[in-house]
Amino acid sequence: MSSIRALISPTRIPEAPKVLGPGLTKPGLCNAIIIACGWFLTRGKHAVTQALVETGVSGRVHHERFHRFFSRGAWSPDDLGKLVFAKIVELLVDPDQPLELILDDTLSKHRGPKIFGLDAHLDAVRSTKTVRMFAFGHVWVVLAISVELPFSQRHWALPIAFRLYQTVKGCEKRGVPYKKKTELGRDMVDMVARWAPDIRFRVLADSAYANATLIKGRPSNVTFIGSMRTDSVLTAVPTKFVREPGRPGRPRLRGERLPKPFELAEDDTHRWKKTRVFIYGKPTLVHFKEVVAQWYRVSGIEPLRVVIVRTDAGKIPYRVFFSTDPKMSTSRILEAYSRRWAIEVCFRDLKQEFGFEDCQARKQNAVERTCPFLGYCYSLLVLWFASLTESERRAAEVERPWYRTKQNYSFADVLRAARLVLSQPGVSDLLCDLADLGEIPKRGRRSSSRLRGPSG
Repeated sequence: MSSIRALISPTRIPEAPKVLGPGLTKPGLCNAIIIACGWFLTRGKHAVTQALVETGVSGRVHHERFHRFFSRGAWSPDDLGKLVFAKIVELLVDPDQPLELILDDTLSKHRGPKIFGLDAHLDAVRSTKTVRMFAFGHVWVVLAISVELPFSQRHWALPIAFRLYQTVKGCEKRGVPYKKKTELGRDMVDMVARWAPDIRFRVLADSAYANATLIKGRPSNVTFIGSMRTDSVLTAVPTKFVREPGRPGRPRLRGERLPKPFELAEDDTHRWKKTRVFIYGKPTLVHFKEVVAQWYRVSGIEPLRVVIVRTDAGKIPYRVFFSTDPKMSTSRILEAYSRRWAIEVCFRDLKQEFGFEDCQARKQNAVERTCPFLGYCYSLLVLWFASLTESERRAAEVERPWYRTKQNYSFADVLRAARLVLSQPGVSDLLCDLADLGEIPKRGRRSSSRLRGPSG
């Protein structure tokens, strides 16, 4: 504990949420810093009021002020996401390489009759092919950046945009237009592409998002990498988009019908090729077949590179992947798609370590802002840990003599380091000063000693 006090300044963590400053008012920024630091310190059940208790701010100002930060604050989640995106690009992204975005959705379980947007959704974790399990809660469609960090050998997914999905019945009940998850995902992809039109993007997504909504008409600086069904209809790329002599009508857009992916996999006239790729943290020998073809129903006339991979384990004999860049090699496609798994780890960390499902918000504004704000705090906390030197990170490490194979830091280690720093003397006083600074005086109102306490 003494070593971390000597190495890491206690003011460095409260500085991290200041990235959001341009998107907030001055009082709003003070509230955001206090809530974020209190959320970092909380163990167990998370709540805004518990964050105030952890920071020592409870009793100095009324707790309703921090609830109003979400329900009535003058800020937009997309504006804060843009600031987080810019910070990630500034610190971690190589300008000469494409920036990888991961798109997926996750179920955040909640119960309560007065919570906005609450519906029954399919629980993909508990469901099987024969049994479909449902749970009440919110479904969030999330767009994250895949980055490499100096303290870990795996890729991390840092959230930069959120959309709340509502079912058809829920939209009819609330009188709002219905949008599919894929439409919400397309909105976010288009938004991020507008944020940085000079950056080349790669969107990584599973088969649920590999459809025409995401792929057709996408921005010119976006490449899509995903998976497809083994019975997808493929056609050859026509050599020339010209009208055949003697045939009326428009020029031909599609070539001849090709074997479906599973038919190509079972065709012995096409031999399996071999390549060694680095996926899921280890080198793996992969048997594959590939073809450049059109998936007309999804991508129109655009040619794709389709890769059929033979799986030696499990019940699924083949997996099919594709890229909208036909010049992309098979190894790069497979390695890029494997990095999609980082967002699943992110969802696990947010729910089990960061209280993502503990949100107590009920009103529409509060529901639509709280979870995105927590996702941005997650990204900023990881960026803070990445900014530390190796000696500073080791000072926050817990010694476990029986665990000698650990080589990487996890998000639990990131949180532990933040809590050690925020537990240092003087941090609570700093946050209480911020609480006093963010208080907006009102004419004719008397300060309550019960709420504000001693000025200290």
